Amino acid sequence: MDSAGLVWVLVSSALVLFMTPGLAFFYGGMDRRRNVLNMLLMNFYCILAVPVLWMVLGYSLAQVPFEADFIGSFDSFLLNDITAAGDGGTLATIAFLGMFAAITPALISGAVAGRMKFSAWAIFVPLWLFIVYVPVFKWVYGGWLGQRGSLDFAGGTAIHVNAGIAALAAVLVLGKRRVDPAPPHSMPLVMIGTGILWFGWFGFNAGSALAANGQAAQAFMNTFLAGAAAGLAWILVEWVRDGRPSNLGAASGIVAGLVAITPAAGYVSGGAPLAIGAIAGAVCCYAVRLKTKLGYDDALDVVGVHFVGGLVGSLLIGFFANPSFFEGSFSEGILYGGSADLLIEQALANGVAIVWSFILTWVIMKVLAATVGVRAEEQAELTGLDLALHSETAYHD
Repeated sequence: MDSAGLVWVLVSSALVLFMTPGLAFFYGGMDRRRNVLNMLLMNFYCILAVPVLWMVLGYSLAQVPFEADFIGSFDSFLLNDITAAGDGGTLATIAFLGMFAAITPALISGAVAGRMKFSAWAIFVPLWLFIVYVPVFKWVYGGWLGQRGSLDFAGGTAIHVNAGIAALAAVLVLGKRRVDPAPPHSMPLVMIGTGILWFGWFGFNAGSALAANGQAAQAFMNTFLAGAAAGLAWILVEWVRDGRPSNLGAASGIVAGLVAITPAAGYVSGGAPLAIGAIAGAVCCYAVRLKTKLGYDDALDVVGVHFVGGLVGSLLIGFFANPSFFEGSFSEGILYGGSADLLIEQALANGVAIVWSFILTWVIMKVLAATVGVRAEEQAELTGLDLALHSETAYHD
């Protein structure tokens, strides 16, 4: 890694770290006012615990050796084989990937909002990191799924689909909230969180090139265009369907587009990010309503935005991948003269991630439910988790 690349990866690492507080504001604003501090702490806990776990063993199991089929090794336990003076590029990459590891379980917090015990969350995050996230990450990046030819530039399968389907498993174990769903208590917080997420996402996607080069620049542009197209598509669907556009729709659409372009950011060009963003925005606008029809209580639309958006973006790589533009060695999408082979590999990779993540998350939640318990007490849900679990309130009016 040259000096410019090293600087860009370090800056990108900081941008991705900033996304988790942005996610906390995004979710916190959507939640009830009496639970906002609980939501903030659930997210901040991930950037307290996960980097420590990633440094101790997570990175080693997820990436060392890179060519391992299913899981890494203990060779980089405590990063004992990495030295700052001699291998700054590797250290920067480890830090960058650690920020991804931190935000991934934080995504799940939005689905379980308002009813999960914080003590259970504190145990769930490390268990989920090692049992679910690390294996899927390994399989996609360097492992058997990546070796087969599936593509995931910045984490559509390994992060968004993985966390999104885990959120569904978690809420099925938790059950529905004891209080009726309510509108976001603070749309300004939601919009601030959206802006921070979009800003940080440039590091999330463009930083995944691990170099300051043309692919990073294209990923940056794709991130910008897909987020805008998806936000626009969502509010247009709202306008036609419901008679009015909303700030929540704009924010949710932007995030859906950013999620969808994540796996494709370094593989598509031209008008593809606009198409991917618009498709994701429209599809996710309808997908968030599935929870009402199917009866699961995904409090803050993690399944409808992150799972569906990540899956849509990942599958669309099979149509829009353009290796000639990037001078890459990956397969062409169907719209660029390729066969259906890449689309099949994308479907296989996501299918494996979905099955693994759903089953193992369900097992983790069931074990926690049978031991420490996962559901907050009824009175805590009714009065608010901020006071009941943390003895704090966000507002003193």
